[in-house]
Amino acid sequence: MKVLLLTPPFTQINTPYPATAFLKRFLDANGLVVEQTDLGIELILAAFSADGLSRMFDNVNSSGIELTEKSQTLLNQADQYLYTIETVVKFLQSKETALAYLICQDGYLPRTENPSDQSELEWMFGNLGVIDKAAYLATLYLNELFGFIRLEIDPNFGFSRYAEQIALSATEFTTIDKKLQGSETIFDSILENLLAKKLSSFKPDLAAITVPFPGCLLGALKSGRIIKEFDSRIKITLGGGFISTELRELKEPKVFDYTDFVVLDRGEIPILQIAKHFAGEEDKKQLSRTFFRENDSVRYCKGKYDDAKFAETGYPDYTGLDLNRYLSVIEIPNPMHRLWNDGKWNKMMIANGCYWKKCAFCDVTLDYISAYETIPATTIVDRMEEVKSQTGESGFHFIDEAAPPAMLKKVALELLRRRLNVSWWTNIRFEKSFTPDLCRLLAKSGCIAVSGGLETVSDRLLNLMNKGVSISQATEVLSNFSQAGILVHAYLMYGFPTQTDQETIDSLEIVRQFFLHGLLDSCYWHRFALTAHSPIAKDPDRFKIRITGPPKGSFAWNDLEHEDRKGCDHHKYAFGLKKAIYNYMQEIGIEDDLQEWFASRIPQPTVAPQFIELLLKSKQENPLPKLDKQLIWLSSKPELIKNKGRKNKPQTGIKLSGNNKDRILKYKIDPKTGQWLCHTLNNISVFSKSRSSVQDVSVDYEQTLKRPFHEFVESDLWLQLRQSGLIAV
Repeated sequence: MKVLLLTPPFTQINTPYPATAFLKRFLDANGLVVEQTDLGIELILAAFSADGLSRMFDNVNSSGIELTEKSQTLLNQADQYLYTIETVVKFLQSKETALAYLICQDGYLPRTENPSDQSELEWMFGNLGVIDKAAYLATLYLNELFGFIRLEIDPNFGFSRYAEQIALSATEFTTIDKKLQGSETIFDSILENLLAKKLSSFKPDLAAITVPFPGCLLGALKSGRIIKEFDSRIKITLGGGFISTELRELKEPKVFDYTDFVVLDRGEIPILQIAKHFAGEEDKKQLSRTFFRENDSVRYCKGKYDDAKFAETGYPDYTGLDLNRYLSVIEIPNPMHRLWNDGKWNKMMIANGCYWKKCAFCDVTLDYISAYETIPATTIVDRMEEVKSQTGESGFHFIDEAAPPAMLKKVALELLRRRLNVSWWTNIRFEKSFTPDLCRLLAKSGCIAVSGGLETVSDRLLNLMNKGVSISQATEVLSNFSQAGILVHAYLMYGFPTQTDQETIDSLEIVRQFFLHGLLDSCYWHRFALTAHSPIAKDPDRFKIRITGPPKGSFAWNDLEHEDRKGCDHHKYAFGLKKAIYNYMQEIGIEDDLQEWFASRIPQPTVAPQFIELLLKSKQENPLPKLDKQLIWLSSKPELIKNKGRKNKPQTGIKLSGNNKDRILKYKIDPKTGQWLCHTLNNISVFSKSRSSVQDVSVDYEQTLKRPFHEFVESDLWLQLRQSGLIAV
């Protein structure tokens, strides 16, 4: 059976969304013939071409509509846009970096607004950052076209979402169905042509469409309609993150005018069972976690099959997805924030689900959180090597809900043992397991960034939501990552039940101090959203809220409305919080009074101006690591040297390369100790196959040198070793 896996418009433009790539590997292994297509990037490339822009400009010119001044300015430069668009796209695809010099030329790219001041651009990128500067200017150029399209052609258009608002909290299908029956846009026409071409060449029996976000739903349903009109024999199934959280109680038969099946949670087994059903190997009533229409009503089959083990899933096969077609953009010149839009990242997972699964705001009862499962680190690195070989890209984004520290340690050690040079980043919890030494190990293995939830940045509220993290603990962990040279992004939340005006402002003050001390590189502040599958929704009285709606309908049901009986007016802080963060991420206004970001009066923060500074000063490290920890040497091979001491007497020293510079330890060390130390550091090198615990090294030290190990740990030599690359993890 032939299966076509589709990512609908739109998800992201810099790298493929991984759902279809994960499914392809599993379905291929189970004997199906599988191809995949990212309709989002293909539609973007077709629209943002000379031909695509020409069609859009012609449509606007012939429509007779009255244009805004900005739109008219852009349209007046249509020829210049047609002349430059394919150069810009080619550059953002990283196909010809030399084009950066052309793009940076003053006046090459058309603009509807005054360009950024040259001194401002030099402040952002310096005089040598030509490629980044060009990517930033090219992104501004695309954003102006995006604004034009939204104003004059299709108000629902977005690079990473389409008609998102229509799908949000859509308890009934009526509005969505009406939108689908509306007049066709130029993007519908492009989508139809793309699908027709793929369907004609591959001739699938089944089309499986992923819907990870609400901004993909309309594109997915349009794709389903196009497929049905093209060939009614092709069966269609919808699944993905949005489906699995929003449509768990689906009752609307009209949905099945656009699809034949809707599947929940992990899609491997449901799709495989649907394929087997049409091959005559499986009864329809035995399908797994699948909705379908029967006698004009919706039926759900839970099925009898267990999910595929994580050992069989969780890593992608990118065959059919050409990473060279994706566009890397820079919206703001922040090194952490840009990772989401810049770079062609191989998407993988360290573990399935969340090992914590206790946060009160989270969907802890759903499969994507609750079904925690890991695999050996050797298997993960095997997969990384295979994917790296397939794509030619050495960057990895582990898309875990929260990557477990113990697994990250094992993966880091395995990467270093194999001397596999990669860069990687992931999502974590800011928990105490991320010690200074573990962070140094992760950085050595290629970790460039982490992201995690600081949420309300209030100990009372963090405790109420059962986050398992305190401000003091988070500060220490942020410092550990920062000292290791790892970028940090924080997810922030305002509007949590019972959150007061004072707590909101105090949280901003703490975040300001995080930026001031270099502990945060970027963050995003979002409004608390109550979901039906969270502990808060199950026990609203505990959180002093009253759920006010919406009533259950026949379509989606997840986002809930609520009345916060104890909290403040959260809406009035939305703009100021986001404005402050936007500036902090560009190192602007970090020392300004918080009132600068708000139009109305706010409370003065009760957090002391030195709060984070004092927490950092109170951070203490025990010189003697726990005996069961592994001792690992991260730096270069040590070297015994002979120095001349006082009165030209020979003196033994040791040369260590660490912290990007040679460090010669200037103190007496007897030859026997020097020989033991060189031997030991070579044995515990991060590149060595053998591993030794602190206990092992302690016993060997005392047996070889006949001295107490604690004296060594308390010596200046131990301190120098720790600073040069000796860690205990």
